[in-house]
Amino acid sequence: MSKKVDVSEKESKEEARSISSEYDYKMFYSHRDLGDIEKYYETHLGDPGKFPFTRGPYETMYRDKLWTMRQYAGFGTAKETNERFKFLLKQGNTGLSVAFDLPTQMGYDSDEEVALPEVGKVGVAVDTVEDMMEIFDGIAIDKISVSFTINGTAPQIMAMYIVVAKRKAIPLEKLNGTLQNDILKEMIARGTWIYPVEPSVKLSCDVIEFCSKYLPKFNPISVCGYHIREAGASASQEVAYAFENAKVYVEDVISRGLDPDSFMKRITFFFCTYHNLFEEVAKYRAARRLWAHIARDYGVKDPKNMAMKFAVACGGASLTKAEPLLNIARVTLGALATVLGGGQSIFTEAYDEAYSIPSEHSAKIALRIQQILAFETDIPQVSDPLGGSFFIEKFTDELEERIKSEMSKIQNYGGMIKAIKDGYVQSLILQNAYKQQLSIEKKEKKIVGVNVFADDSSDSDEYKFEIFRPKEATEKVRKLREYKESRGSTSVQRYLDNISKAAEKNENIMPYLIEAFENGATIGETTKALKKVYGEFKEPIII
Repeated sequence: MSKKVDVSEKESKEEARSISSEYDYKMFYSHRDLGDIEKYYETHLGDPGKFPFTRGPYETMYRDKLWTMRQYAGFGTAKETNERFKFLLKQGNTGLSVAFDLPTQMGYDSDEEVALPEVGKVGVAVDTVEDMMEIFDGIAIDKISVSFTINGTAPQIMAMYIVVAKRKAIPLEKLNGTLQNDILKEMIARGTWIYPVEPSVKLSCDVIEFCSKYLPKFNPISVCGYHIREAGASASQEVAYAFENAKVYVEDVISRGLDPDSFMKRITFFFCTYHNLFEEVAKYRAARRLWAHIARDYGVKDPKNMAMKFAVACGGASLTKAEPLLNIARVTLGALATVLGGGQSIFTEAYDEAYSIPSEHSAKIALRIQQILAFETDIPQVSDPLGGSFFIEKFTDELEERIKSEMSKIQNYGGMIKAIKDGYVQSLILQNAYKQQLSIEKKEKKIVGVNVFADDSSDSDEYKFEIFRPKEATEKVRKLREYKESRGSTSVQRYLDNISKAAEKNENIMPYLIEAFENGATIGETTKALKKVYGEFKEPIII
């Protein structure tokens, strides 16, 4: 096969290697960049597992327990998703992560007209508790951590999962996992919102309050910088806006009378790791240090509850359709950066995700990347192995200051809720996204196989990609309609009315959702019951 690259013969090797960066890197770094080393260690670093947690949330880090290897999966029907989960567990997955289709994320039943074109396309369609039961059929959910990437309907999904646990006779205190449940980032960057801002925050915090009382091992929220970064934010904006979102939730829950130490340890984060390795390592170290101070300022007394825990996915927007196998290298660098940065859970994207839902083959390779880092390298043997590097420490300091600067913009504007309603934070991200795209088009930021060393022949036909199967979606709709006809709508309506009444009275919605799903309600019906009271979010016009 003949290859053609778009780098001219006259272009120097140095120019071909150059990358666009927002940082002014020095040629090298020394102790002079940090000042008094002993004082710096005391104020900025400390030991792993101790305040301010720059060097990691635990003293032993991966020596005692490796990060959770969690592959994102879910497509088509509950049966297909269950089969993929069992495959991943057999391959060595240590955690599960459920991907939902768009109708489920937006609170529509699969048989609604607006939902029909999207049923089962980008995740699994979940309408009822029966679907959730099938997803976890034969899986010991009391022994494995389960993550749910869901926001607009996070309370419903959590309620369904609780009903599943009850049916399996599993005590709620044994459930271990994470619910994303960060609706503010949907309004900022992704789009699967449902209700207006204030009631949306209220619902997210209902889940936090409920879980803090009844599910002590479950993380009720994973404040998400990932989609903010994927929408075009810089590394510092990603962390800053996630932290400003987190502060909204924290202040709401504290206003309910909860002791910060009772729930802050369960506020986790989900970030995006690209393959700019040193930037990502510095970002996570800076974020941990800054969050420790934020938690302390909110009244957290136990230092262990000040330690930021986070999961990552390795930058889906960085994956290319061109020469998809190159994505294996990109994801490997992202996973390496996360481990060196001290992450608690990693999802490695598959090389074919720029095209489709991962195949079994590509999903297994993605998992193997993590396993090689865990079992074939010496990285897990030392906590914070890059700690003390003059460059890393200086870079960490710079990222911390940039994060603070971005947070100040939101605070000075009037807070995150106002910034979202007015479209201010969205405009900041769009400006940065435009700048990034311009740098790619000008070849200031080089992407191998895309704007440098591009192959003029397409080799995508060499790979087998997963194809959406509409037959399964049609069958899903048929079964749902049969389910609704068989259950008796009058008894369900009473529980749906209870949800609306609870919303009107500003009560915690979780007990009413659980009761409704125990008695046959669907995700679309419960969403409509809440819309009746709350209405819907109106996206601001961004100029």
